[in-house]
Amino acid sequence: MARTFTHLILILHIAILVPSSIAADTSFLRNRHHGSRPTMVLPLYLTAPNSSTSALDPRRQLHGSESKRHPNARMRLHDDLLLNGYYTTRLWIGTPPQMFALIVDTGSTVTYVPCSTCEQCGRHQDPKFQPDLSSTYQPVKCTLDCNCDNDRMQCVYERQYAEMSTSSGVLGEDVISFGNQSELAPQRAVFGCENVETGDLYSQHADGIMGLGRGDLSIMDQLVDKNVVSDSFSLCYGGMDVGGGAMVLGGISPPSDMVFAHSDPVRSPYYNIDLKEIHVAGKRLLLNPSVFDGKHGTVLDSGTTYAYLPEEAFLAFKEAIVKELQSFNQISGPDPNYNDLCFSGAGIDVSQLSKSFPVVDMVFGNGHKYSLSPENYMFRHSKVRGAYCLGIFQNGKDPTTLLGGIIVRNTLVMYDREQTKIGFWKTNCAELWERLQISIAPPNTEVKNSTKSLEPSVAPSMPQHNVPPGEFRIAQITIVISFNISYEDMKPHLTELAGLIAHELDINTSQVHLLNFTSAGNVSLARWAITSRPYADNFSNATAMSIIDRLAEHHMQLPDTFKSYKLVEWNLEPPSKSNWWQRYYMVVGLAFVLTLLLGLSIVGMFLIWKKRQQSVHSYKPVDAAVPEQELQPL
Repeated sequence: MARTFTHLILILHIAILVPSSIAADTSFLRNRHHGSRPTMVLPLYLTAPNSSTSALDPRRQLHGSESKRHPNARMRLHDDLLLNGYYTTRLWIGTPPQMFALIVDTGSTVTYVPCSTCEQCGRHQDPKFQPDLSSTYQPVKCTLDCNCDNDRMQCVYERQYAEMSTSSGVLGEDVISFGNQSELAPQRAVFGCENVETGDLYSQHADGIMGLGRGDLSIMDQLVDKNVVSDSFSLCYGGMDVGGGAMVLGGISPPSDMVFAHSDPVRSPYYNIDLKEIHVAGKRLLLNPSVFDGKHGTVLDSGTTYAYLPEEAFLAFKEAIVKELQSFNQISGPDPNYNDLCFSGAGIDVSQLSKSFPVVDMVFGNGHKYSLSPENYMFRHSKVRGAYCLGIFQNGKDPTTLLGGIIVRNTLVMYDREQTKIGFWKTNCAELWERLQISIAPPNTEVKNSTKSLEPSVAPSMPQHNVPPGEFRIAQITIVISFNISYEDMKPHLTELAGLIAHELDINTSQVHLLNFTSAGNVSLARWAITSRPYADNFSNATAMSIIDRLAEHHMQLPDTFKSYKLVEWNLEPPSKSNWWQRYYMVVGLAFVLTLLLGLSIVGMFLIWKKRQQSVHSYKPVDAAVPEQELQPL
C-alpha cells in the first residue's frame, strides 16, 4: 500500500513585537521517534495580510568589509538525525546561567524553553527555566503590538505544528550565552517561556527549540538587529554513523570550492533555493525545471528528517535509482507501515557506498552543481545488515520540494542571508574545525563583555580540553570527574566505579584506569585515563567526542551511592603522545617473565626442600593509599 499524506494547516497565534513581524512559524514535521517517519507538511498560511518580510529591513544590509569585523558564535551540535529526529545545541539563559538543549530549527522563528510555571510540560533533558532565579530576567510587558495575557499583563506566544503538537507561554527577555567556544559575548534577547506543551514536544528529550528562521523573534534576527553578528549562519550535520556536528551564528569565510544557490527572501520566509535539475549517475531526469518551483519552491529545513519531492519528480527519481541498482535485491523496509524502497547487499562500510550507489547531482539556476553522496539520499536499514533504503519520498499532491537534514549530512551549509544565497560544501562535519581552522578564527578561551551588567551571565566554562589539531585518531582520553561524595565514602567503591564507567561508555573495564583521586570535604575529584584496547585501532575523533558528550550531558547513569557527578576537564592525546598504558603493560610483562625465569633458577632447590613443609596462605589485595591532596577549584 502506497504511503499516504495528510495535509494540515499550521495554526499560529504569534506575539507580534513590531507591526512587520512575520505571522508564521515554519517548522515542519520532525522524526522524533526511532522508526517513525511522519510525512512532510507545509503550512497553508504564511504571513499576515499586511506583514512584510523582515529580512529586507535595511538595518540588516551590512557591507562585506563591515560584517567581517563581527564576531561569531561557534557552537557544537549534538544528537543524531535519524535516531533522535533532530540535532540540538546548547544555550545558556539568565544570571546565573541556566543551560538548555534546544533543537536547531531553520523552520521556526521563536526560541523557547519550559518555564518553572509550566502547568503541562514533559520531562526533558534539563531542569525548567526559573525566571525568579535570574537577576537579569524581565517579562515582555503588553503593548498594542502583541497578544496579551490580561492576568499577567505579559506578551504571549502560541505555536501549533503540522503534526499537531503545540507550544504556548509568555515572552520574556534575558541574557543569552553561547558557550566558551564563542567569540560572541552574551546578549539580551526575547524568548518564549513555555507554560503548556503537547504532542511530540511534550515527549521529546530536548528541552525546546532554537528558532533560526526569518522573523523578528528569531535568534538570528535579534542578533543582527543589535549589529553584533553579520547576517549569516552555518550548520554542519554529522554523517550516517557519526551524528553531532557544528554550527556558527554569524559570518565565516566560505571555502573556495563552496557551491552556492540563490535564495529568495521575498518569495517566503522559508530558506529556499532555485533547484532546476536533478541528475542520477550523470543522467538528467527528464523534467521541466518548473516542477521544482511550485508553491513554495525548493525549501531547506533543518528540522525535517528526510526529503520530499513533488509526485512527478519523485516518480522519475525513483525510476532512475531502481534502474541503476538492478543488480541489488529489493527488500521490504524496516517499518511495515511504509512501502519503503530498500536494497540489500551494499555492505556496512559507509565510505564504500559510492561504489554501490550512484551519485545524485542537484543543478541550480546559476548552473552550479552540487553532488550528493549515498548517505545524502539513503538511510541504513535498521533490521537488515548491509541494506539501505531511499530517504527521498513523494510529497503527496503538494508541489513543494522539501530538502530535510538527510540531504545535508556531512555538508557545511551556509545560510548567507545578507547576500541572499545558500552555500554547500561537502566535508566531514566531525572534523569541521580542523578543516576550517584558517577560515574560522580560533575561539576565545574567555568571553569578554562590553557591558558590566552582562558579566555575571557569561556561560559557565565547559570542561577545559585539548584537541590535537589535524589528528583524527585518539589513543587516550583523560577525564576529570567531580563527585558530591566524601573521600571516605568514595574510596571503597573506586574499583566498582571503574567498572560502571566502562559499562556506561560501552568500553572494556581494562580500558579505564584511575590516575589519581583527591578530595576536599564532600567533593571528590577523580582523574581517569580511557585508553584504546591493546592491539586494536585507536579511537576516532568522533568516537572520542561521543564519549566526552555522554559524560558532559550526564548520560552516564550511576547508582545513588556516587551522588551526582560533573565532567570538569578532558583531554585527547594522539598516538604519538599516548598508548603509555599499553607500553607500561608490555614493559611490566617482559620484566615479569625475566624475573620469573631468574627466580625459578634460584629458588628451584629451595622449593623442593620446602615441598613437605608447604602450607596454603590466603592473600588479600594490597590497599594502596592515595595521598589526599588539596582539591583544585572546580
